[in-house]
Amino acid sequence: MFSLGSWLPALPGLAWGWALLDALLQGLVGACAVSVLCSLLKVYLYIQCLNNPERQAEKEAIRAQRWVLELLHVVVLTALLALVGSRVAALVVLEFSLRAVSTTLSLGKGAHSSQLYLLCQYSLGCGVSCGLSFLLEGAPHRTCNLLLATGLAGLLATYTRRLARHVCTLYELHSQERYCGICILLLASGHGIPQLLRNALAVTFAVADLAAIALINRDFLSTAEAIRFWTPLTICYTLLVIHMQEEPRQSSGGQPVYQTVLVRMGSLFILLLTVGRWTDVLHVLISLLGELWCLLRAGVMLAVCRQQ
Repeated sequence: MFSLGSWLPALPGLAWGWALLDALLQGLVGACAVSVLCSLLKVYLYIQCLNNPERQAEKEAIRAQRWVLELLHVVVLTALLALVGSRVAALVVLEFSLRAVSTTLSLGKGAHSSQLYLLCQYSLGCGVSCGLSFLLEGAPHRTCNLLLATGLAGLLATYTRRLARHVCTLYELHSQERYCGICILLLASGHGIPQLLRNALAVTFAVADLAAIALINRDFLSTAEAIRFWTPLTICYTLLVIHMQEEPRQSSGGQPVYQTVLVRMGSLFILLLTVGRWTDVLHVLISLLGELWCLLRAGVMLAVCRQQ
């Protein structure tokens, strides 16, 4: 194993170029993780709708999604994740983790875990990017490690995308004929996909939270400076979690999902205007675009989850 830039002269422009390449690779790994999540959730929702005669219209809506847009979604999300700084990405991860814990505790009151999986898309991408940034910080072969991670993530995303395409095209026939091993496996254990996603996301966000706290704290020179940042942030996030818990009871339509994104990013924008940097403010706007892009792309599945 070797460092790709070890044989090149130490020029500032080349160093910046390798940093940009690393950021793009981290963003691509995060986008692939989001693609895997959406593909597996699409498989689960399609099977659920297929087994319910009253939800055939929703099944056709899932099947009608254009597969060509999957590549565009990965490309755009990769660019957005590469542009977002590690500081704002860390804040997005911490905010969603608190919201996820609060929502999980209230599942018995009517919250839908499938919808929570779709709402975590951008946060998952930020979490993977933060985790890689922290784990590979100072590594001598950082770019090579990221290339390896990108290859593995790309393989997983490709195979799960093919699985979703196979299920939406042939599962109805194969599950009746009982001659396709993949469809027979899904017929027997497809109901366990949410549990698989829950466990995988729990591990991912646990690592991402530790990485996020470390990435934020490294910018502080003293404990007093850290307290001045964490105190208003904790208060802001607490109020946000309370607001997120009350909002679903007020309306069951799709509009509150986008309003929630605006409230969350608006609160983070105002907070960073007072305790952050000007680059943080720009990165919050990029994060807003990322959140909206993920929700727009998953609009059909969000509608299906609300009908459950």
